[in-house]
Amino acid sequence: MTEFSFTLQARDGNARRGTISMPRGLIRTPAFMPVGTQATVKAMYPEQVRELGADIVLGNTYHLMLRPGAERVARLGGLHSFMRWPHPILTDSGGFQVMSLAQLTKLDEDGVTFKSHVDGSTHRLTPERSVEIQGLLGADITMQLDECLKLPADYSEVERAMELSLRWGERSKAAFGGEPGRALFGIVQGGDQADLRLRSAEGLRQIGFHGYAVGGLAVGEPQSVMLEILQETVPALPDEAPRYLMGVGTPEDILLSIARGIDMFDCVMPTRAGRHGQAFTRYGRLNMRNAKHAEDLSPLDPSSDCPAARDYSRAYLHHLFRTQETLGAMLLTWSNLAYYQTLMKEARQAISEGRYTDYVAEVRENWERGAP
Repeated sequence: MTEFSFTLQARDGNARRGTISMPRGLIRTPAFMPVGTQATVKAMYPEQVRELGADIVLGNTYHLMLRPGAERVARLGGLHSFMRWPHPILTDSGGFQVMSLAQLTKLDEDGVTFKSHVDGSTHRLTPERSVEIQGLLGADITMQLDECLKLPADYSEVERAMELSLRWGERSKAAFGGEPGRALFGIVQGGDQADLRLRSAEGLRQIGFHGYAVGGLAVGEPQSVMLEILQETVPALPDEAPRYLMGVGTPEDILLSIARGIDMFDCVMPTRAGRHGQAFTRYGRLNMRNAKHAEDLSPLDPSSDCPAARDYSRAYLHHLFRTQETLGAMLLTWSNLAYYQTLMKEARQAISEGRYTDYVAEVRENWERGAP
């Protein structure tokens, strides 16, 4: 397999089941990509992540360009061998982190200059440099550089950022060239303005990308606004290409976005929540720090295939977090990622069987009912 391709295998309403084919493996969609920000999915071994059902993970351009450096990763054989993950990797462009983490950011038509949040050193990121860095890392899926605004923002400012992102998308494509087996995704911007989103989607279609991401959502707006924007935007994206909703989200956000035609997701939520004592389960979200778990010998989920959810008592997990033991973060991260991958597996099956709406209703009913 030397080319990137996307095949749709089933539809149920707007929900889609498909397969992305790449030289390093197949990506089953809908897909959740665990976030490996700094060449690691925190508190997890790569083999564990794979065994849970993940076909692809995400790496972060901003963090990896600062430490250990893209050129160093390239000298060491690329990100896949560096982190012992021989399967597909998607790298984001670094734009979101520049806007949210960097200090003294200066944006212009050509790119963005910023000071590192790590040591204050000055760096320059342009569409061309972002693509170059992602190539040095060895990304299978590269993202264009864009400008992501925090919401709410004035219409004129959202329009300016959207148009800049389109111009950067064109430059990113020119810089990317045509490497067999690798893919470049464009990013739809436009904030919470449906007309700007449609203009962005049309502009990206004219440029032409392997896949299309929806960025700039889940950045402060209500869930209803996010879903409304997806309802308006997704139909404007090419049907034959994968659609990726960046940085989303909660299990409910993901299930409702699949119903609107999204194929790919990433979010730090399951790993970050796991490190802070929050468990995602089919009974809903649980806080293992709460005293009510102190003498509860039941596991998080006795029917789970994941040992962390099935074999350890809530009382023990509660104890680990109250005593700040590292194992607590490891077990809950493991359990949370297992739950997210189970949702994806069940969603794919439900779409194939034409019962996706019923599946979502069943999942939400279990959350509301809670643990027996």
